[in-house]
Amino acid sequence: MFESAELGHRLSKEEYAGIEPELRTALLEAQFDLLENKGFATVILINGIDGAGRGETVNLLNEWMDPRHIEVHAFDRPTDEASERPFMWRFWRALPPKGKIGVLFGNWYSDPIGDRAIGHLKKARLDQRLSEFNRFEAMLAAEGVLLVKFWFHLSRQGQKKRLKALEANPDTRWRVREADWQFYEEYDRYREVAEHVLRRTSTGVAPWVIVDGTDPQYRAVHVGRTLLDGLQRRLEQARKGYRPRQTAAPLLPVPDERNLLNSLVLNQPMDKKDYERELEKLQGRLALAVRSEAFAKRSLVLVFEGMDAAGKGGAIRRVTAALDARQYHVVPIAAPTDEERAQPYLWRFWRRLPRRGKVTIFDRSWYGRVLVERVEGFCSEADWMRAYAEINDFEDQLASAGAIVVKLWLSVSDEEQLRRFKAREEEAFKRYKITPEDWRNREKWPLYEPAVCDMIDRTSTGDADWTLVEADNKYYARVKILRVLVDKLESALAV
Repeated sequence: MFESAELGHRLSKEEYAGIEPELRTALLEAQFDLLENKGFATVILINGIDGAGRGETVNLLNEWMDPRHIEVHAFDRPTDEASERPFMWRFWRALPPKGKIGVLFGNWYSDPIGDRAIGHLKKARLDQRLSEFNRFEAMLAAEGVLLVKFWFHLSRQGQKKRLKALEANPDTRWRVREADWQFYEEYDRYREVAEHVLRRTSTGVAPWVIVDGTDPQYRAVHVGRTLLDGLQRRLEQARKGYRPRQTAAPLLPVPDERNLLNSLVLNQPMDKKDYERELEKLQGRLALAVRSEAFAKRSLVLVFEGMDAAGKGGAIRRVTAALDARQYHVVPIAAPTDEERAQPYLWRFWRRLPRRGKVTIFDRSWYGRVLVERVEGFCSEADWMRAYAEINDFEDQLASAGAIVVKLWLSVSDEEQLRRFKAREEEAFKRYKITPEDWRNREKWPLYEPAVCDMIDRTSTGDADWTLVEADNKYYARVKILRVLVDKLESALAV
């Protein structure tokens, strides 16, 4: 794969001088078109062989373009804060918004390649990671991100020559570290792993571009032209109103109209006396579980979804009553802000993930993509259809990083919802809970019901299954929620 990059590509100073002014002008114009259009973000991955000119090339791009609108991130080994969250957490946080360009050194490829080269990562685990990266990059592309992946390459001989030249110059000697020479000794192994990684992750939506790092003039023009071509193509698509294609096979309702929701017996019996007795016991068990030494190595992500007036707020208050206020955070999810709309839809949830020993409670969640956005037409069918797999990937990464994921759907009958809506309108201290939007959503329940059933069916996994809560009786619903939560916590912490 690297053979063409070892041919010694070169541009003379005269050739470079003839190309450079026009190229940098075109790049600057494309950057300002991107900034004005704000139709997509651009993510540039910088990877490759030490000494191949990665840093110099990025510095040159900053010189050619407006650095105020280029966000450069360099990642080293993860900090303690990052280590307590899923592997991709810190990279999600670094994604640029629409209209901006983000340059990522030491991105999601660096650690797996390095760990595999020195024998700290098995091939099967590496390939699993690479499959995750392919799905992540496909999601970015589907969300409109322009992803440009550069691998800067040098032959073994070329790397040695480059390091010696840097050491020989007093002005550049500081750039060469002992680690660079150690890497040189492991060059063949590193190249072997890198070639495997690039072959597995060079896809139609995110291909790798191999850059010969031997000659700085050639290197700069190759990178500049590649980036310019990508920007111009995407800007032209944006001007033409490009949209992803629709899926060919839409989800259809079951023939007998029987489903997970309409099969529930929603009015389950429980009186106040039994409720108070069970509530106290379950809150005590919950408090002990989250204060345990075992939970200090885990985290809890609690997701509340459900129909309007199903009792999510009351149930959340019964959960938090058992927790130390310093240990949990409740995240109410509403319509995305302008900042959030400029990012892939999962971005705002990745930002709020808890550290070890902490609890995050989502009052509504990422499932808005397959519920309200689907029903209201805020995204295309292609967008919400792919979201099932993307959400499963997201929750799998949470579980793999030690999070205990508990997902609850609260359901009430049509009659009980109407009674609660009217009660909210009549009681002054509850009037804020009812809006014209609630009444409008009530009329759309025939559209929401199949969306909820599809959601439960397609995103209930071994690590993050759904619990359906019959919520006509609030006492019963609150007790069931606490019991399910405590049982899942105790089971997970006992492993």
